[in-house]
Amino acid sequence: MKIATAAYPLSWLDAWADYEEKITGWVTDAAAQGADLLVFPEYGAMELAALSGADAAGSVQGSITAVGEWLDQANALFSRLSSAHSVHILSPSAPVRDGDLTVNRAGLFTPACTVGWQDKQIMTRFERDDWAVSGGGPLRVFDTALGRIGVLICYDCEFPLLAKALADAGAELILVPSCTEALEGYWRVRIGAMARALELQCVTVMSSLIGTEPRLFAVEENTGTGGVFGPPDKGFPPTGVIACGTLDAPGWTLAEVDLDTIRAVRADGHVLNLTHWNEQPSRVTQVEYSRLT
Repeated sequence: MKIATAAYPLSWLDAWADYEEKITGWVTDAAAQGADLLVFPEYGAMELAALSGADAAGSVQGSITAVGEWLDQANALFSRLSSAHSVHILSPSAPVRDGDLTVNRAGLFTPACTVGWQDKQIMTRFERDDWAVSGGGPLRVFDTALGRIGVLICYDCEFPLLAKALADAGAELILVPSCTEALEGYWRVRIGAMARALELQCVTVMSSLIGTEPRLFAVEENTGTGGVFGPPDKGFPPTGVIACGTLDAPGWTLAEVDLDTIRAVRADGHVLNLTHWNEQPSRVTQVEYSRLT
């Protein structure tokens, strides 16, 4: 398959037609380049708050409420575009009211007009303290026409056991939509994505929110780029970097990925990290303390 992963800049939107035109242009561009799977970033849906006005977009709870007012239309748009262009799309994640909770949710849309939802599991300090966003529903593996796909939203990819659960459930491709304000945040997520590809002998796909828009509260500044990573093993680049965009340059980063290569390296790689994972538990209970003077 060919994967397109976004470095996606937020925009101030004056009307729904502006958003529809923007997203349609992005999807059309990726499809014209032969992409089968498109990955948008975490909190990319926050620009929808602009459609409810500056006051709504200028506060946390106002933004969350405003985005919710437009999500049904946005989801219908992604579903139509997925079907029209015969592509799978991971939509930009959004804060979503779910009962008494607010969760961070992304949708995986298929050409057959089906959709699966993945909620972020572990919140950053900012999400907990300032946004009151909570961990949502369970981890899911989506069995698609492209293969078995998991999603770890941003901070989630920094936790190996979450990714291991996806791999144990059959995931060979893990999507990592991200939103990071500073360069160190981008590198935390990227290092996490690359580490998960190494440990689990899979491919991880990182997308990034980029740009500056001071009128959109809490996502005013963003940095990053798109990247596709695999294990540094046979059939993959020795660096593990299959493709990487230019920092803060808007657009798609594209890469060809063959899931048979993942299966081959898991079965007969130079190393067998995934197979040998279960040798760890007995070892970590045997730590001895030695004082050397």
